[in-house]
Amino acid sequence: MAGIRALGVLSRLTLRRYSVITGSTFRTFSVAPAMLARTHVNYEVKDDVAVVRINDPNSKVNTLSIQMQKEMAEVMNEVWANNAVQSAVLISSKPGCFIAGADINMIQACNSEEEVTKLSQEGQKMFDLIEKSPKPIVAAINGSCLGGGLEFAIACQYRIATKSKKTVLGTPEVMLGLLPGAGGTQRLPKIVGLSNAFDMALTGRNIRADKAKKMGLVDQLVAPLGPGLKSPEERTIDYLEEVAIECARGIVNKKISLRKEKGMMQKLQDYVMSFEIVRKKVYSTVHGKVMKQTKGLYPAPLKIIECIKTGIEQGPTSGYLAESQNFGHLARTSESAALIGLYHGQVACKKNRFGTPQKEVKTLAILGAGLMGAGIAQVTVDKGVHTILKDTTVAGLARGEQQVYKGFNDKTKRKNITSFERDSILSSLSGKLDYSGFDKADMVIEAVFEDINIKHAVLKEVEAVVSPHCIFASNTSALPIKDIAAASKRPDKVIGMHYFSPVDKMQLLEIISTDKTSNDTIASAVAVGLKQGKVIIVVKDGPGFYTTRCLGPVLSEVVRLFQEGVDPKKVDALTTNFGFPVGAATLIDEVGVDVAAHVAEDLGKAFGSRFGGGNANVLTTMVDMGFKGRKSGKGCYIYQPGLKVKDVNPDIGEIFQKYRLTPNPAVSSDTDIQYRVITRFVNEAVLCLQEGVLNNPLEGDIGAVFGLGFPPCLGGPFRFVDRYGADKLVEKMRQFEAVYGNHFTPCQLLLDHAKDSSKKFHK
Repeated sequence: MAGIRALGVLSRLTLRRYSVITGSTFRTFSVAPAMLARTHVNYEVKDDVAVVRINDPNSKVNTLSIQMQKEMAEVMNEVWANNAVQSAVLISSKPGCFIAGADINMIQACNSEEEVTKLSQEGQKMFDLIEKSPKPIVAAINGSCLGGGLEFAIACQYRIATKSKKTVLGTPEVMLGLLPGAGGTQRLPKIVGLSNAFDMALTGRNIRADKAKKMGLVDQLVAPLGPGLKSPEERTIDYLEEVAIECARGIVNKKISLRKEKGMMQKLQDYVMSFEIVRKKVYSTVHGKVMKQTKGLYPAPLKIIECIKTGIEQGPTSGYLAESQNFGHLARTSESAALIGLYHGQVACKKNRFGTPQKEVKTLAILGAGLMGAGIAQVTVDKGVHTILKDTTVAGLARGEQQVYKGFNDKTKRKNITSFERDSILSSLSGKLDYSGFDKADMVIEAVFEDINIKHAVLKEVEAVVSPHCIFASNTSALPIKDIAAASKRPDKVIGMHYFSPVDKMQLLEIISTDKTSNDTIASAVAVGLKQGKVIIVVKDGPGFYTTRCLGPVLSEVVRLFQEGVDPKKVDALTTNFGFPVGAATLIDEVGVDVAAHVAEDLGKAFGSRFGGGNANVLTTMVDMGFKGRKSGKGCYIYQPGLKVKDVNPDIGEIFQKYRLTPNPAVSSDTDIQYRVITRFVNEAVLCLQEGVLNNPLEGDIGAVFGLGFPPCLGGPFRFVDRYGADKLVEKMRQFEAVYGNHFTPCQLLLDHAKDSSKKFHK
């Protein structure tokens, strides 16, 4: 199986938020005895400008922890009390990071809504003092300026940012089920306007420095410097500091005005927004879009709208109060707990628990230049790895190379990279029709057709030409790795690396080890995946591994629903309303009806009647009629180029009628249909943990959400069991089991949790 197409909102859950990672060093300045005790914030006075430097010594990024806030308050009080100081510069000594946001652990340590509300109000008070500072403060931004970091920066009187790729500004709190809780919802509309404020707060997207300047989010840009006596990063920070100090003096000397002249378009926009009827229309439109995208399952976006609206319509006092109270409320919701749990899961899955491999993979060869092979090449070639892409035909290789080129050319069009950088990256890609160059490969990933005989053939061909240390990885999604490794002379070097399609957008990589796979081979596969920017789960070998195995029963149940007369559009509506980013019927089309039929056949053989439900002949008949899903233009739906709206394929009604089943009214309500799908998914996930396929519940949640589109608001199948209650889930399954048999028989581990309410998958 090629995997699954991008699942909407999932691709936005990334690790650029609030990182809490150990490492780095800090600088101190011998200015006053009291400063010696400070570890996170220090300052020195350069003539009449106080340069305040922030650097968390225990993390690779700066976060607004309690310690950071305490020391910042001390420093600012000293700055304000020092008559020799007329202005201040706020800058980070940490390369690539200004302030990455609030410390999540600080929020999670609170035991009540009131405690979190108080935390928010303390942040608001601190930034209010910054905003009303009698001495102008210039925020000098280099690297990530996110969440609370951005709220700090926009409270300052002036902002300068480097035009570095690492410099991004944003309010990603919504991705954690929260909102900007230290004045962000109140200051953003004043600085960037209502529309931009909504866009920033509701999407959590990163904004590059040049765009931030156009929006009015920063006042001045500084070009990063190249290498010299110091590293480019150090030189850039020093230069940024110099410019910021001059700006601070310029503000004091009235050479730089803090009053910004608005252009004609901005004045016109402000005039239009002064009418209540226009603002009401904006609120209504934004609310409608949020409800359409989230189905009301995520409370944070709605609270963000409420806070911004309250501040504009009722004034800042009411706005700040609404912000702090809603922040406190959201922090205690199950949705926020689920999203924060996924964040912590991503952090864990971005580490190599198998250690450092003996040999770094510097040359990676890929067999098969199809959609998956080219996708793997695309996420590899720009990471400093020489990449070989091999296919058996000139046309196939050309198509694969064109796919890789298009991926980077699109980045050039979006100005993420220059045309020179694009060409430099592509120079590391070698297209081949034979095995020349494979002798230098450290790893080979095969992405050929899902046929065990073909995989055996290419494995033998590869082992005949590669060096002894070379690792052979299979991108199979269902074939057991031990069966593939059976043809190998060195099974310890064979491993599964299951990517998801499209590879450049889907974050998950499922690595599969057999009982013969060496630890070093696993460590190498994980290292390659991390270099490619993937979130990684490592599972034990078996039919379908983890993700495809969970998908199997779901597909079977959806086919049964079709046979019972449930329309594909209704199946999609019921599953998306439950929180799946992609409807279950659409998912079959995206995966490919032929692939779904193949999975059903293979897993049916492996697991027997338990994987039954719908008649697999429904899928094979669709394939015979050419209805293979999106790729063939017809599946459950009809797909037409350029049209987003899709109609149900009228020809499949005849197939469903041929295999018609009479639904049982006792288990056929809309809620029943939703839980028939979800319980089969969850039960299989728990069974994978029970059987040792999964290492832990956390990886199970990450794999389900980022690989299969399990509702992010539920946090994954294991967090869902904890929240919903294993006893209630088992009760539901028993009702379905009475009608459908062993398809819904709860596994033993789920029964154990149902009997003992104190048992939780997540502590």
